[in-house]
Amino acid sequence: MLLGNAKGITETMIRTTGIIATLWLSLASVVAAGEQPVVVELYTSQGCSSCPPADAYLREQLAAREDVIALALHVDYWDYIGWKDEFANPAFTQRQHSYARAAGHRSVYTPQMIINGQDHVVGAHPNKVEKLIEAHKAVSSQVDLDVTRDGDAISITASTDLSTPMNVHVVQYRSAEKVSIKRGENAGRVLTYANIVDNWEQVRRWTGQSDLAMRVNVEGDAPVVVLIQRENGGPIEAAARVK
Repeated sequence: MLLGNAKGITETMIRTTGIIATLWLSLASVVAAGEQPVVVELYTSQGCSSCPPADAYLREQLAAREDVIALALHVDYWDYIGWKDEFANPAFTQRQHSYARAAGHRSVYTPQMIINGQDHVVGAHPNKVEKLIEAHKAVSSQVDLDVTRDGDAISITASTDLSTPMNVHVVQYRSAEKVSIKRGENAGRVLTYANIVDNWEQVRRWTGQSDLAMRVNVEGDAPVVVLIQRENGGPIEAAARVK
């Protein structure tokens, strides 16, 4: 009789423990789904003498963080002063100008960091950048985004209560590259750049009125970032990275 009671108590404890574990895992999943990394875009140039400190900050402090997606976008408007940036892309210059127009700014500059498509700050001011990252981490995303990768195929699903035009962007970047600069303002320096964006594609427009489900093919084994951003230089509503 005592043995039977002990057995019953043990079974009850096992069931209770299992329920608690299930609840804990469910809560953990909810928290994980709600936590999205903060996107930091650095607009930089190999021909800009004030850019190396910002490049180093991104490489040393931001590139490896799980709570941040740090992207280096090299612009081409300093190429004329003596050194052509081999990573520069006119599309990145246009993207920076789009942000400037959305913010009512008359000009663009390097090094500039833009946090989640909203806050603009000089990239060589780490303290200000860190404060903005923490502020954005405290804001809940209004878009639930899930991204998985199977070889060259990226599956993207998203849902939201927002009803506003947004674009889905797929970005690929290389982790690091060392460059020996021969001419221009940084002549004679050997600089290492991190999270260098090689490819940026806007793959779909999404209104948010129905759930998003799509697949995109990518080439190579470089890390892939998916962004959902409001149109015309608006805020980044959601971001995910797969390696």
